[in-house]
Amino acid sequence: HEQGWVTVFPPPPSLPSCFRRERAGERGSMATPSGQTLPQKEAAVFKTIVKFYETKQYKKGLKAADSIIKKFPNHGETLAMKGLTLNCLDKKKEAYELVRLGLKNCMTSHVCWHVYGLLYRSDRDYKEAIKCYKQALKRDTDNTQILRDLSLLQIQTRETSGFAETRRRLLTLNPKNRNNWIGFAIAAYTSGDLDMALQVLKSYETTVESDNIKPEYEHGEMLMCKNRILEEKGDLEATLSHLVQSEPLVLDKVSLREKRMSLLLRLERHEEAEVVCRELLAINSENYHYHTAFLASKRCE
Repeated sequence: HEQGWVTVFPPPPSLPSCFRRERAGERGSMATPSGQTLPQKEAAVFKTIVKFYETKQYKKGLKAADSIIKKFPNHGETLAMKGLTLNCLDKKKEAYELVRLGLKNCMTSHVCWHVYGLLYRSDRDYKEAIKCYKQALKRDTDNTQILRDLSLLQIQTRETSGFAETRRRLLTLNPKNRNNWIGFAIAAYTSGDLDMALQVLKSYETTVESDNIKPEYEHGEMLMCKNRILEEKGDLEATLSHLVQSEPLVLDKVSLREKRMSLLLRLERHEEAEVVCRELLAINSENYHYHTAFLASKRCE
């Protein structure tokens, strides 16, 4: 499905939130609720479960989980991780039973809620997965991994207002990450807030203005996104002016010329549009739309 610039696919699998340390001060994998904290030796074993899960060594992961469960049969996060591993071995019924048992033993663990959401997501039950992620965020409000996973499912289910809010929180937590600026701008766009999307992109540009910006594909696409927003706001002269200013930094010259051709025709600047049409026809003489635009520039019916 396609909406604006965003093509949405089923989200890829990811690790539970306890295994990421994205920001200074974010709690580590064993910062579990009272009564659920493992001794140092078992905590180290728990971390190996994660590595085995990430490298798809599921049998080794199960063996490591069983070694902890043998000593601590009610440890919620280990039960949840074992369930998540079993899910990858197509043992879904047992996987759900273990994750629910782990959650029952440790309802206050953001890890257990996150893992529960990952199970639902693997079955493409996105609404239930979103509920689980939101429960996880109640226990760990600033967890960037859970917020990213939540944002993916929100745009997948077209929950655009929630998607925008989640991307805003991610930007607030880590404004130094370029992807967070672009992500929030796109989220604002998909929710229909064109002014906010434009404001975010302008703010982002000020953060990189002092650097010697060299043409990069990603930066060029960001400029083309900004151009599209200007166009949708209805100011065609400003849109064309921005397009001309952005030309040195946009690597996709064909798309840039196509946009320029379209804007010139809409502004009834036919002679200039004809020049661009000829340039495009020289690149691809069999493109029907280029010929149609060329005829329009010559004011032919």
